[in-house]
Amino acid sequence: MFFSNSLENQLQRWNETIRDQPKNPNAYTRRGMVNFQLAKIDESIEDFDMAEQLDARIKPYLWQRGLSYYYAERFAEGAEQFEIDLTVNAQDVEETVWRYLCIARSLSVEEARNSLLTVKNDPRRIMQHVYDLYAGNCTPDDVLTVGQSEGIKGNFYSHLYLGLYYEAQNIAVFT
Repeated sequence: MFFSNSLENQLQRWNETIRDQPKNPNAYTRRGMVNFQLAKIDESIEDFDMAEQLDARIKPYLWQRGLSYYYAERFAEGAEQFEIDLTVNAQDVEETVWRYLCIARSLSVEEARNSLLTVKNDPRRIMQHVYDLYAGNCTPDDVLTVGQSEGIKGNFYSHLYLGLYYEAQNIAVFT
């Protein structure tokens, strides 16, 4: 079945945009995001790198490249990208947690927890509880309870970040 907005179609459109506008950093960033969604991790990193080459000012905004680095198991580069992102987005728990995850996978959970950056004003209640979990100040059940109370998005974030937490801790969870 063919969907007009499929990822493959989006990739084709960004390829055409880049062919027509080869110096457009936004086009490379957008294609990098699609490549990531298609599990073309190396290609996504190449696109984000090209976007930065075209406009160095976007480097602190390339959090997507940090995700690609994580899944490419380039953890030190991922931690650095998220730390740079935090210079322009200091109150986002997600970038802080992804930095933690990169450090935990490359060094240790203890090192990640000891270097966890402070975030106090993320307005999302579920993300504050996720932060507290990674900091060692609440339990996985606390995160699940808040996630359930916040509906679909809260439930999604609670499960996503609990799964990543267990992965970083190298804990297998079976239900």
